[in-house]
Amino acid sequence: MSVDSTGSSCAQGRLIRTVSAVIADAEGRMLLVRKRGSDFLIQPGGKPEQGESDLDALSRELEEELGVRVVPGSAVLLGEFEDDAVHEPTTRVRTRSYIVEVAGTPCPAAEIAECVWVGAEARPAWRIAPLSALHVDPAFRHWWATLGKQPQR
Repeated sequence: MSVDSTGSSCAQGRLIRTVSAVIADAEGRMLLVRKRGSDFLIQPGGKPEQGESDLDALSRELEEELGVRVVPGSAVLLGEFEDDAVHEPTTRVRTRSYIVEVAGTPCPAAEIAECVWVGAEARPAWRIAPLSALHVDPAFRHWWATLGKQPQR
């Protein structure tokens, strides 16, 4: 499937490129968000603007959506993951996901309706999007278990 960085149409549908954050607490729970009008929890983040680096885009999105700032030097690339988009039919989403430390307390803003801390065992009432549930969450759980610690605070 060919695509440019803007998520242009391709033969098998559309591909959207995003950056996303894994924000963890001391217990290893991840922060997920729910957009207004959605039944799915997703990683916070969004689409980079033209010429914007991953980390600049992630910093901008987290400030807009959650009112927090990424602590400089804290970002660790967890991986690049792809799955079906939950908000747009016939669309795939590919994200570069970063484990980050943030300054401030995450609070829903902009299009975000809710923030939920999700642990490995406890599952929220809302559904978790496949990209988060099948790809980001297992990669983060492996990272957490392998390193045996949370991101530096």
